[in-house]
Amino acid sequence: MKTNEQLMTALTTPSKRLIEDIKKINGDILILGVGGKMGPSLALLAKKALEEAGKNNKVIGVSRFSSGNLQNELESNGVETLAADLLVDEDLNGIPEVKNIIFMAGKKFGTTGNEHETWGMNTYLPSKVAKKFPNSNIVVFSSGNIYPFVDIANGGCTEDTPTSPIGEYAQSCLGRERIFTYFSIKNETPMLLFRLNYAIDMKYGVLLEIANQVYNDMPVDLTTGVVNVIWQGDANEYAIRSLLHCTTGPNILNVTGPETISIRWLAEQFGNRFNKEVTFINEEASSALLNNAGKAHQLFGYPNVTLQEMIEWTVEWIENEGEVIEKPTHFQERKGEF
Repeated sequence: MKTNEQLMTALTTPSKRLIEDIKKINGDILILGVGGKMGPSLALLAKKALEEAGKNNKVIGVSRFSSGNLQNELESNGVETLAADLLVDEDLNGIPEVKNIIFMAGKKFGTTGNEHETWGMNTYLPSKVAKKFPNSNIVVFSSGNIYPFVDIANGGCTEDTPTSPIGEYAQSCLGRERIFTYFSIKNETPMLLFRLNYAIDMKYGVLLEIANQVYNDMPVDLTTGVVNVIWQGDANEYAIRSLLHCTTGPNILNVTGPETISIRWLAEQFGNRFNKEVTFINEEASSALLNNAGKAHQLFGYPNVTLQEMIEWTVEWIENEGEVIEKPTHFQERKGEF
């Protein structure tokens, strides 16, 4: 994995499982918040899957598109776009009724000091969207941050684990879920709450962060000693396929990879590949933020991209000086400050 072109091909090539499931999805697909890290590749993946399935359903991406060439790139690949600020009533009301919605809009980084903006995006906007689209299937992107830290030996939080969000970002994520749940029950709107952590591609994510520390001879902090990750392409595929599993009174789905990954082991893997001596600081805490995605794997199968593949691709990306998005995951954060 050495170039942006190879990366986009890997992220947007639909699996046979996705193609078969997308044949069962009736109606167009609307992606609200398509301009984020995952939105563009999700939109392109959905469009390619529809084409492979022989369907002519539309994929429509909504974002402010305030900078860059994303809108043109999506349009040139068959994804229809609408420039809109979802918090502006006139813009939201101008979006057509669509049967299937993937809601990706939200705010995380920069919450500290701007808590009101995070709550506005993560709880006020959901109420507006839910009222606007009472007859749609809605997959709502959420976060594993709404769970408590758990003993690293217990297998991670399941969908039945009581929520206990730490910090205002995580609290607002739970607020988003509660608002959508209210309208799902009130209006009998089928929904699914998509509790994701941590999606990666070559440009950002936990693996890139650890690999960069090793490559640049920086010490690796072991305090948060284990983590879950999933390839972004697999997370996107799960999100699209989740449109078939929306229920009134939302279905809940943890989404991540099958492994509980040791940060110490991961750093040593990168050290071996870079021929670098790895140094560590601090000791592993007994708890971490961990999700058990067994339900998702039962529904959709294990991810297509394995952890070892992600490690090898990350090494190639760094050695070839690939593009990086400067947005750390802050997976080590234990006080909920983002």
